[in-house]
Amino acid sequence: MAKILIVDDEPRIRELITTHLEHAGYTCTQAGDGSAALAALSLGGVDLVILDIMMPFMDGMTCLKEMRRRKITTPVIMLTARAEEYDKLEGLENGADDYVVKPFSPRELVARVKAVLNRTLQRSEAASDSFTFGGLVIDQAGHKVTVDGADVVLTPKEFDLLVFLAANRGLALSRERILQKVWNYDYYGEDRTVDTHVKMLRSHLGRYRDAIVTVWGIGYKFDPDAVK
Repeated sequence: MAKILIVDDEPRIRELITTHLEHAGYTCTQAGDGSAALAALSLGGVDLVILDIMMPFMDGMTCLKEMRRRKITTPVIMLTARAEEYDKLEGLENGADDYVVKPFSPRELVARVKAVLNRTLQRSEAASDSFTFGGLVIDQAGHKVTVDGADVVLTPKEFDLLVFLAANRGLALSRERILQKVWNYDYYGEDRTVDTHVKMLRSHLGRYRDAIVTVWGIGYKFDPDAVK
């Protein structure tokens, strides 16, 4: 069963989450701040992180940025008492896979954990097909992307989004469909979530950023012929 790292400076919150996740069959470990979380992640074996933003010593956003800087691609669900759109978008732009706002429903949190882990499992069980578009190579089995021979580091969500767009080459995909397929459930967020991830994905693809075409009034499509 998947192992989940719960990072929050409030022991009561950590125990509440642990109780519900263990009841759902998961194994849990805990950390009280971002520094302790990074130490736990360095040991490996963590399948998902639930990460609070507001913590002493090292806050959640700093921890998330450091994770991605160290190329730790473990999926992350942000836990925050701040519901402002800026905080949500900042987390997504820095590689978070989802977020839950306090006070939260434990059942909703468990559902989100299941959705993120199911998507990760589906990716690991995917066929060994790869997509090649000129110098852009997307290796599903190896969870690897290269641009003109250079490795591109993507978060799990960015990789899933790229695979979904490439697998539907030439089709205009609405934001709603992308949310349902890439996020694997009826996402509670806004269409801006898709836009944010597309922006981040494009920033990693160099000249192949133009392959992700905006279809005004609808969403996006993948068109490698648009690359100059």
